[in-house]
Amino acid sequence: MRKQVLVTVDRGETRVAILEAEGTPPAKDVATTQNGSRGGGRRRRGRSGSSAPPEGFRIAELYVERLGKRSIVGNVYKGKVDNVVPGLEAAFVDIGLDKNGFLHVDDIVMPGVEVARRGRTGGKGKRITELLKPGQEVVVQVEKDPLKTKGARLSMQLSIAGRYLVYVPQGEGVGVSKRLPDSERERLRKAAAKLDLKSGGAIVRTAADGASREDLERETRYLFRLHDILLGRVEETVAPAMVFQEADLSVRVVRDIFSAHFERAVVDDEGQRHRLTSFFTRTAPELVDRVELYEDEEPLFESYAVDRAIESTLSRRVDLSSGGYLIIDYAEALTVIDVNSGSFTGRGRGTRLEDIITQTNLEAADEVVSQLRLRDIGGIIVIDFIDMSRARNRDAVLKVLRKALDQDRTKTYVVDISPLGLVEMTRQNVTDGVREILTKTCPTCKGEGVVLSEETVAIQVERKLRDLAAERPKPEAFLVQVHPRVATALMAGPVRRLLELESEVGKYFHFEGSEALPLDHFAVSLEGDRDEVEERALPFRVGEEVLVTLEEPHMYNEDDAVAKVDGYVISVGGGVRAIGEKKLVRIDHVGRSAASASIVGEPDGSGASASASGSDDDEDPDGRSRRRRGRRGGRGRGRGKSEVAAEAAAETAAAEAGGGGSSD
Repeated sequence: MRKQVLVTVDRGETRVAILEAEGTPPAKDVATTQNGSRGGGRRRRGRSGSSAPPEGFRIAELYVERLGKRSIVGNVYKGKVDNVVPGLEAAFVDIGLDKNGFLHVDDIVMPGVEVARRGRTGGKGKRITELLKPGQEVVVQVEKDPLKTKGARLSMQLSIAGRYLVYVPQGEGVGVSKRLPDSERERLRKAAAKLDLKSGGAIVRTAADGASREDLERETRYLFRLHDILLGRVEETVAPAMVFQEADLSVRVVRDIFSAHFERAVVDDEGQRHRLTSFFTRTAPELVDRVELYEDEEPLFESYAVDRAIESTLSRRVDLSSGGYLIIDYAEALTVIDVNSGSFTGRGRGTRLEDIITQTNLEAADEVVSQLRLRDIGGIIVIDFIDMSRARNRDAVLKVLRKALDQDRTKTYVVDISPLGLVEMTRQNVTDGVREILTKTCPTCKGEGVVLSEETVAIQVERKLRDLAAERPKPEAFLVQVHPRVATALMAGPVRRLLELESEVGKYFHFEGSEALPLDHFAVSLEGDRDEVEERALPFRVGEEVLVTLEEPHMYNEDDAVAKVDGYVISVGGGVRAIGEKKLVRIDHVGRSAASASIVGEPDGSGASASASGSDDDEDPDGRSRRRRGRRGGRGRGRGKSEVAAEAAAETAAAEAGGGGSSD
């Protein structure tokens, strides 16, 4: 599998992408740069080329690290035990962060001391209360970043990673990566067995494929020096504090994918390029020439279409090339991936339903793994494949899934597919993925993904208004802050709930608010005399001239248009020919949720506007319509059905002109 690394640096963010392609790097690419010269170190892409990864490559993994929020996985801390909880078989350790780290008994390592591990029978070994006491100082390494409400996962089993080896000072023996062929594993095991590890242990990494014994010995000396530096800092440091920090994101990624398949790293920042070349100089001088500085005007991630891949990680739906699609839903404890056939109906007349389902599932199995890696999804994962009736088809889908997971560097465990087509698996959750870093919980839905509808909120507001009238009997009218779409639902819907409510309780309610308000917002702004409240509530006065944008045609009158101001609907007579333009209009009639107007300078607009309003009320000499005057009944008395019906017809016509007053 050929691999390339892209590194782009902004003032507050570093982003890294891993590109993969089938096969092995051509010989010329291993030793030379894009321009054909050894040590060129600089690379330009023509702007005439399309923005896409190199031919045959796909974006496999994405990492984002922001200033002040970098991952702490691999960091070593000198901490203090804050609390020991026997029931959890764990201790909480203060390492100097906002939240204490979590240290389980299985991760406690003390030279010469046997620990009672979880699940061990016979009660052998010391329990956690015998090993750790509050206030005790311990040296720990972070295994998992703090995630959501949980603190960092800690271990006392320290490890220091190099190119070929991971040195474990408190470990025993030598382990070899299972990703290597059996013959190469055996060769490396024999070579590593002759290393002097100073009573420690080591793990031979996948990148050691083809490494000689001399390479391993050189690396052990480098790792020993790092360990000596770490021990010196532990002695000098006062707990709680960090004593060893992992390498930068770019160095970590490149270090972890070291192999013969690594082609090059393209970097758009001189500082990051210097860090990578310095690291290669110490650990793999032959790879220095594979680090290239990108200097084109087009941003690196745009040039390789990585920005589009980052945006795709925020989408719930992932389309498959056949016409099917995946739906990815995140929950607190697990992630659910649903496979759908979509528009895929097979190829050829003789295609059977089982064949269509199986082909969709096979394609989905490969794409699921791509999404797990791209989004860095961890924890419990349930994949709901389309039900297959034949066991051999289920086995084929599971085989494709497991083969694709062989390319995943993160530890995974997969359970056999069930008769219902469900696959349960786990994937190690180490750090936040791109989606978690780029987003935050919606303040409106609180992460639920849904909000109350306007109709639901309108019903709730109606109940609150009824309670308000009972609790405050003295005021004649109230001015209430609500979302404009909720106000429209109260005043213009088929139920006419506001007018009926006013008739029932003998009070008058006006509304104000803007689209910026939460949909479920409710607050009383003013209470008192009806004239006083109405004076403040109505946004416009008859005869007032307003500059508005005509947004859409009137729903019923084909010659008219509709404008909206913070959800308040203005029906403009004769305005259909000016849709999309700004026009100065004169307000002819005013209602609580809508008004009618005519374009200034067009004498025929008034008549059209009056028709659009649905009201045949004449204006009083003082400029107020009779309809508005008719609403001023006696204090506290109910209104008759005829008055309610007349007002409902007048209020609704203008509001419905804008599609029910919605601003969508």
